[in-house]
Amino acid sequence: MTLQYQLKEGSYHLYDLSTPVSKVTGEHRLRLKTDTVAIAFEVSTGALREHGSPMRIHSWANTTRRRLRASGALASANDLVVVSGPLPVDEINKCLKINGYCRDMFTRLRELPHGKYLGRASESPRKTTH
Repeated sequence: MTLQYQLKEGSYHLYDLSTPVSKVTGEHRLRLKTDTVAIAFEVSTGALREHGSPMRIHSWANTTRRRLRASGALASANDLVVVSGPLPVDEINKCLKINGYCRDMFTRLRELPHGKYLGRASESPRKTTH
């Protein structure tokens, strides 16, 4: 499955590029439409673990951290990071395609432009949790 986010009408659309293009809409299968995107990854390796709507990803990360801590894997639990907000589409897609890219994006998070309104980096609040 090849996934790609696109920004349309102020929302993030996640398309499955491995599906055939619709004869009606001319687009691949839409898998998700959301106002903001969340990305969960391991900060030590940059490996992407989950992505999608912030509510689902934060819930997944909290559950995963709780299970890891219960099993004694504190370092792994603390290594799981979630970044959410109006992230630039090209950065999100690089996280999906390039192994370990999330760590690079995370180090440059403060420098990235607002995902929906390019050129307004000063107005781009980001939410980060550990």
